[in-house]
Amino acid sequence: MSSEVGFAELPRQVHKRAQKRGFEFTLMVVGESGLGKSTLVNSLFMTDLYADRELPNANERVEQTVQLETSTVDIEEKGVRLRLTVVDTPGFGDAIDNFDCWESIIDYVDMQFDHYLRDESGLNRRNILDNRVHCCLYFVSPSGHGLKPIDIEFMKRLHNKVNIIPVVAKADMLSADELSA
Repeated sequence: MSSEVGFAELPRQVHKRAQKRGFEFTLMVVGESGLGKSTLVNSLFMTDLYADRELPNANERVEQTVQLETSTVDIEEKGVRLRLTVVDTPGFGDAIDNFDCWESIIDYVDMQFDHYLRDESGLNRRNILDNRVHCCLYFVSPSGHGLKPIDIEFMKRLHNKVNIIPVVAKADMLSADELSA
């Protein structure tokens, strides 16, 4: 009779089960219009998440408020499946008065946590979709003037709910002097 209990096999079993079932990842992209959010996401995952998106004209942009748009795509690489959900926030920071423009984003993040907690607390926990926001790419304008008050306030309000990665947008277009400043 062996003296081993079998817990040494747990990492392999968990890895095998996760590889078979696949992974879920929700990425939120936040920033002003025209900073390259869609382009970066499409490049990172080598897919076109926004193929059927219609860009608003000037009149629609004036009246636009922060909206949340989700796009989901299933990606498979070397037998590992990833269900990628990208939450885009068109209209963020584009208004003249951006007071509380982050509220709909924070409400969305909280709602996803509440849904997940409710599903985890239920009786049938086999097929729970994890739509919690796992990471937020926050695009900072490369104007060279540093962070704006809206940038600081947004990150203060969201940092305890989601991992935030600040991205200097279009940094490849900055000159050497702008980069050193």
